[in-house]
Amino acid sequence: MNKTAFSMPSNLNPDQASPDWMNKGDNAWQLTAATLVGLQSIPGLLILYGGSVKKKWAVNSAFMVLYAFACVILCWAAWGYRFSFGDKMIPFWGKPNFALDGHYLMEQTFLGKFPNATMVYFQGVFAAITLVLIAGALLGRMNFYAWMLFVPLWLTFSYTITAFSIWCPDGFLAKMGIIDYSGGYVIHLSSGVAGFTAAYWVGPRLTQDRQRFPPNNILLMLFGAGLLWIGWTGFNGGDPYVVSVDASLAVINTHICTAASLLTWLLLDIVFFRKPSVIGAVQGMITGLVCITPAAGVVQGWAAVIMGLCSGSIPWFTMMVIHKRSEMFQKVDDTMAVLHTHAIAGSLGGILSGIFAVPKLNRLFYGTSGNYIGLFYGLADKRTHDGFRQIGVQLIGVVFVVVLNILSTSIICVVVQIFMPLRMSEEEMEIGDEAAHGEEAYAIWGDEEEKLDPKYELAKSKAGGQVGMKDVQ
Repeated sequence: MNKTAFSMPSNLNPDQASPDWMNKGDNAWQLTAATLVGLQSIPGLLILYGGSVKKKWAVNSAFMVLYAFACVILCWAAWGYRFSFGDKMIPFWGKPNFALDGHYLMEQTFLGKFPNATMVYFQGVFAAITLVLIAGALLGRMNFYAWMLFVPLWLTFSYTITAFSIWCPDGFLAKMGIIDYSGGYVIHLSSGVAGFTAAYWVGPRLTQDRQRFPPNNILLMLFGAGLLWIGWTGFNGGDPYVVSVDASLAVINTHICTAASLLTWLLLDIVFFRKPSVIGAVQGMITGLVCITPAAGVVQGWAAVIMGLCSGSIPWFTMMVIHKRSEMFQKVDDTMAVLHTHAIAGSLGGILSGIFAVPKLNRLFYGTSGNYIGLFYGLADKRTHDGFRQIGVQLIGVVFVVVLNILSTSIICVVVQIFMPLRMSEEEMEIGDEAAHGEEAYAIWGDEEEKLDPKYELAKSKAGGQVGMKDVQ
């Protein structure tokens, strides 16, 4: 009997550009997911911040995002990635090394069927958005030169430690069995605590800015918010590192939870303030995205709805009630409320992951049965000890991230302050963008008349402003 030799279609045959260990579909999706995450920062949060602040801070706020993204990507490839995902040096940090060598970048990554280059890119945009989120707490007064120094220091001495501890297979929290599907701890709890801590050290905005800080362009803010929401498809959908049913589940759970959270926040605003707030709806959207992140691919759809109800109500309560009654919260000027929208929502999502995580889905994601089981299923399957253990591990993760970021962020701010002031001068804050960058976002009729005011010219001169053409003429 004649036997026909089996041969692969020519486009699937391995070659030097497509080695036999690489899955083209996985690699294509991973690059796409990474790009969606990148778009959340550039232009997503750049536009959201630029539209959410007073007109005089639009350029500075957007520029803080642009700088952070560029700085992190370069530092990440130079040393950040290997600190976070390289060979173990200590239980919470990898050995320092570059991720710039062509040979290394084309080798298979530590997880997934694609090259290191793809993983460096994917994890790099995650690291970048974390610094961008921290910027949200500091808008409207941080010295841009201090921000330029803060970004690489915080990436190196805070983010890489958290990422290795929780996401790297050799990290001590990863070995304990912590559930953080896509960054509820590594990104959101970290950025929320770090942003709030940095805001304490930088100091508040001017009194008039804190009392009245209207968005300069709500439609632009909504455009940025829309990019953030849709970009989260790659944020959570890319974390299985494979085109799988788990990736699909993570995506739909993300949108279900976010919708439920937005609607819950909106209804609370209507009931208690008698008006449907657009800004409130955006806050509810963000808390929903953050809350589902640590659980996206390991919980069922009904659990995603419950998480959305919690993320739309608990952060609402901490922001609208506790914050306004707390002297400590009032003292620290957290411009975009990242403590509530990211730290509280992120820790809430981490704890709820420990309650609702499904053993089967955990096996799909982590590739091992292990002890990954939510308390709800632990009680149902008579694995009560394992269920309570998971809650304990999740709480240990919260404590670790909070303590690390309070200490590391405080030390970094103190060090930066040795070389330059963390905060702009009073005169610079009076003027805003023109004093900080010599540029303005909008040229609106009437602005020139305002700038002819002697008080404006005096503040500008004290801030070191340059003489314009109108002064020459």
